[in-house]
Amino acid sequence: MILTAVFVALFYVATAILLIGIGARVVRYARVPAPLVIPTTPAPTTRLGVAGRMAREVIYFESLFKGSKWTWLFGWTFHFAMVLVLLRHLRYFTEPVWAWVVAMQWLGLYAAFAMAIGLAGLWARRVLVDRVRYISAPSDHLMLALLMGIVLSGLAMKYLWHTDVVALKAFMLGIIYFDFKPLPPDPVLVIHLLLVISLMVVFPFSKLLHAPGVFFSPTRNMRDDPRERRHVARWADGERS
Repeated sequence: MILTAVFVALFYVATAILLIGIGARVVRYARVPAPLVIPTTPAPTTRLGVAGRMAREVIYFESLFKGSKWTWLFGWTFHFAMVLVLLRHLRYFTEPVWAWVVAMQWLGLYAAFAMAIGLAGLWARRVLVDRVRYISAPSDHLMLALLMGIVLSGLAMKYLWHTDVVALKAFMLGIIYFDFKPLPPDPVLVIHLLLVISLMVVFPFSKLLHAPGVFFSPTRNMRDDPRERRHVARWADGERS
């Protein structure tokens, strides 16, 4: 019961920090003035074009592909696989489990290996490439280690030390519906959940905030239309930003 109570409290605290922290950062990003029209050219001149460019950036990592093919390969592999793994984990938070979540369970298993490969490539880049190693901070390696630990501990529970997934699902649903159930006392599961909680806590204060931050990048979300209309910052137009 003590283990269950501790993890219930940790999940509530971590969730609050994650949501409030991301919300505060998004508000801060939205309030930062953009006094110059600085889209990376060639850039679209219409809102629809900007939306299309942003979609390509978020889904395909277009600018990264143009800049470095190897970094794009490992980065896109990791992010796409992570989405599949997160979708697979929906089975622990829904009852009954949606049919499409059941259908893609096998795909999520393979995606976990792809996540590990992608992370290994990104980590090797920070160690082996001189110019990247020079600008890498200890926090960069910490984030990669944290993500790798989550992936490897998850794979270990699947293939080496099996945990009671039925009891785990009851525990997770209990947190959602305030009907608390015991957490299986498996050491690997405990490590996995502690790493996930740690990621939730540090996420709003780390470079991982590029996830929402990309939508506020003026090089991506602006139209290239300075010849068609005059762009005036709010503070320069007599308004308070």
